[in-house]
Amino acid sequence: MYSLFRPLLFRLEPEQAHFLTLQASRLVGLIPPVRWLAALPFRTPLKPVNVFGLTFKNPVGLAAGYDKDGVAVRGLAALGFGHVEVGTVTPLAQEGNPKPRVFRLVEDEAVINRMGFPGKGAAYVEGQLQAYRAREGNSFAGRWLARRNMILGVNLGRNKSTPNEEAVLDYLALVQNFSPYADYLTINISSPNTVGLRQLQGRAALEGLLFQIHAQRKWEEERLQKPLPVLVKLAPDLTDPELDDAIEVILNSKMDGIIVTNTTLAREGLRSDSRGESGGLSGAPLRVRSEAVLRQTVKRVNGKIPVVSAGGIMNPDDAKRRLDAGAALVQVYTGLIYRGPALVKEIVKSL
Repeated sequence: MYSLFRPLLFRLEPEQAHFLTLQASRLVGLIPPVRWLAALPFRTPLKPVNVFGLTFKNPVGLAAGYDKDGVAVRGLAALGFGHVEVGTVTPLAQEGNPKPRVFRLVEDEAVINRMGFPGKGAAYVEGQLQAYRAREGNSFAGRWLARRNMILGVNLGRNKSTPNEEAVLDYLALVQNFSPYADYLTINISSPNTVGLRQLQGRAALEGLLFQIHAQRKWEEERLQKPLPVLVKLAPDLTDPELDDAIEVILNSKMDGIIVTNTTLAREGLRSDSRGESGGLSGAPLRVRSEAVLRQTVKRVNGKIPVVSAGGIMNPDDAKRRLDAGAALVQVYTGLIYRGPALVKEIVKSL
């Protein structure tokens, strides 16, 4: 079916097409019978994975960036994902970077985006997730989805106006906001589209950030009487020494996992006329780079914490290679743009 709709979607501006598909997912999620019917063709076999102290019904998740404001979690859960990561959420609402800021590179099966964390802010997303959790507990469909273990993650980032020296305050506030609603949290310090953000991956800055986040997390766990895994998302463009430093800090600060990778600034081998646009590149051209960083990360972590693989997963074979290389979970996004939502079921069935 998606092959019929894709040409129509691709006639729209990428951000407009994204808005329409997100709203369709939101509307599906609002009506339980519609959600149940929509879920039927996407039902995936249970292939549970136990990581971070959580049980995922399967290892395939939706990467952050699709549902930035948490408006479509129920509809997205119907597509067979083992987990959905909403965000990136910032403390205050912000517009993001000027439009146009998303570009399809069809010849390369890729996307360049320079969104810059646009969103309605933490208070709005908190309200959305609070409503999601309430309905999850009060409806038959919600309880059924809960039993099927659709794990909810929240991806956290600093506001554009917040200097790096004060970034920890943004992240600590966000940890406090979303601890009651998230099954896990992700610290996003690797987007290339917020000026200076990637500098937080350096050893000194990362130590100053993650040790305080760990202390806040422990306080929230005691307050809420539940575990709260915290993951860190890294860029694919780190040098080997930078990656070593980042992983050492992540381990020393008792983080629970690493997501590799975010989008890349590299542009090797692209054919599309849009290849010169600034921003983060995702999709098929990121495949080799992301796999390489995954293998390096798995080797350096040496089983101490799980690793999640994202970036360039376009088909079931890509996902299987990541899991065979040591990833505990995989996340998709750009692959859905080119393959459609059936990609999730195709991957899970192939495992």
